[in-house]
Amino acid sequence: MANTIHYGIIGCGMMGQEHLRNIALQADTSVSVIFEPDQQMADSAVEFAPQAEFVNSIEALLNFTPLDCVVIASPNFRHREQLEMFAGRKLPVLVEKPLFTSPDDIASINQFITSYQAPVWVAMEYRYMPPVAMFLEEVEQATGGINMLTIREHRFPFLKKVGDWNRFNHQTGGTFVEKCCHFFDLMRLTLKAEPVRVMASGAQDVNHLEENYEGVSPDIFDNGYVIVDFDSGARAMLELCMFAEGSRWQEEISAVGRSGRIETRVPGPGRFWDASAGPEPVPEVVVSPRSPMGPLVKEVPVDPEILAAGDHHGSTYYQHRKFLQVVRGETSDVEVSLHDGKMAVLMGMAAQRSMVENRAVELAEFL
Repeated sequence: MANTIHYGIIGCGMMGQEHLRNIALQADTSVSVIFEPDQQMADSAVEFAPQAEFVNSIEALLNFTPLDCVVIASPNFRHREQLEMFAGRKLPVLVEKPLFTSPDDIASINQFITSYQAPVWVAMEYRYMPPVAMFLEEVEQATGGINMLTIREHRFPFLKKVGDWNRFNHQTGGTFVEKCCHFFDLMRLTLKAEPVRVMASGAQDVNHLEENYEGVSPDIFDNGYVIVDFDSGARAMLELCMFAEGSRWQEEISAVGRSGRIETRVPGPGRFWDASAGPEPVPEVVVSPRSPMGPLVKEVPVDPEILAAGDHHGSTYYQHRKFLQVVRGETSDVEVSLHDGKMAVLMGMAAQRSMVENRAVELAEFL
């Protein structure tokens, strides 16, 4: 029998609790220690990790015995500083996206990348959604080489978070960092290429306009378009709308090449689906060759127990399964590296800068 892997958790808000539920589904695991300064969130976490000891600092968590790995699921603007608290330890870490939130953090992140001596996995859950994983497996054969990649997310507005930290750019990094680094990561992964320049247009048109927090109004964008040129010559586009929760599909990803087109369609979280609209949609992958013409539709259902454990279509479960292989020493392959996490953030920052300054932004400005 495998030895039990003891997790530490930093942050038990909405995403932290999704991690707790999915860790509970993994064999031979235990959430043994938690740091969560908000009492309401700590009380909620007890339901999912009744055996865990709650501590009052990250230092106490890092000194806890036994401890095999840590998940950082705190607010965005805490990720970099909390990672740096691990400098004297050699613990595997799964850190939520985005890896950092300000261009001022780049030098510190670069130093951490070169100095930290244990695996760090950046939580890019969208890679592990089963329909997206199938898309990634089949995209090269279906397209004959990708020329154009398009990602569309039409979804609900930002949810309420502890202290409303996600209402302000200085704490999130901006919508196209906070929300869209997943998609920029998928662009690099799918195209196997690096971004060169970003052209974008976006705004805050509908959401949070009437909200006020101690005299300050939210400044996060709620929609936009982003075009990215890659060093391979391929192009990718992102379309984001965060006031489109009535959509049948939340994410739609398509790739086109000389041989044909492939797309995947993924619904939003089941808890938001309106049952009066009929049964919840089943994700699809559609392959459309140029010859012979005609789409082939493949449904990609997700195990109901795994689906119910979070809002990311089973991906958090599959991500933890792979992360545990690293923690157990079964593989040294960290599939989402610190470099991957950094590049996804830089692409989001370039998009934000392009929107604000009304110009194309070279990635070299950040690198």
